[in-house]
Amino acid sequence: MKLTNQHIKQLYKFTREHYVKHYDVQTELVDHLANDIEQIWKKIPTLSFEKARDISFKKFGVFGFMDILEEKQKQLSKKYYKIILTFVKEWFSLPKIILTFSIFLFFYMLLTSNISSKYFFGVWIIYIAYTSIKMYSLNKEIKIRKKKTNMLWLLEDFIYKQGATNATIMPIYTFQLFVNIGEIVNFQWYSALLLASLSTIMIIVGHISLNVLPKKTEKLLEDHYPEYNLV
Repeated sequence: MKLTNQHIKQLYKFTREHYVKHYDVQTELVDHLANDIEQIWKKIPTLSFEKARDISFKKFGVFGFMDILEEKQKQLSKKYYKIILTFVKEWFSLPKIILTFSIFLFFYMLLTSNISSKYFFGVWIIYIAYTSIKMYSLNKEIKIRKKKTNMLWLLEDFIYKQGATNATIMPIYTFQLFVNIGEIVNFQWYSALLLASLSTIMIIVGHISLNVLPKKTEKLLEDHYPEYNLV
């Protein structure tokens, strides 16, 4: 006995009802369930589709699909940060290295000036405000994309949500480090060098996360998912 197209649609619905919202993860789970259900039917051909599906689902354990989803998120997280690293490396080659050094020099001068605390704090407050607004904009955009295609890919979710979140959180950690070091060493040249370097990297990573990757979403999805253009 073989599964029909209607059965497949029901399996997709079943995964969504069990909190799997990403189409690529849904497809992998549906494929697994479909194969397992057909194997169950070979042993018990009189079993209904729903009962065979439930037997297959129980094999995933107490937490159902959550363990699979968590593992997929870990895998995509590594992939996502490799993509970011690729773009970061470009900033340390001509001509972007000039802009990179200019950003570093800007932070270093702030940290070694007599009014470093006021200006350094102000720069990060403005940047955090910008990333918060941009994060709101990207969240709206991902909702529009999902409504248009009626599906959401896990990598797509990372690009629009994880990137914006990181770009907002990382500056907060950088500023906290600024406060801690300032209390200890009052910003000698070596502490200013460290913080200027970290701040420069945070700005670059934030720009890539908020502006570069969202514009390259289609290309990144095509590269990662061979079936993307077929859906």
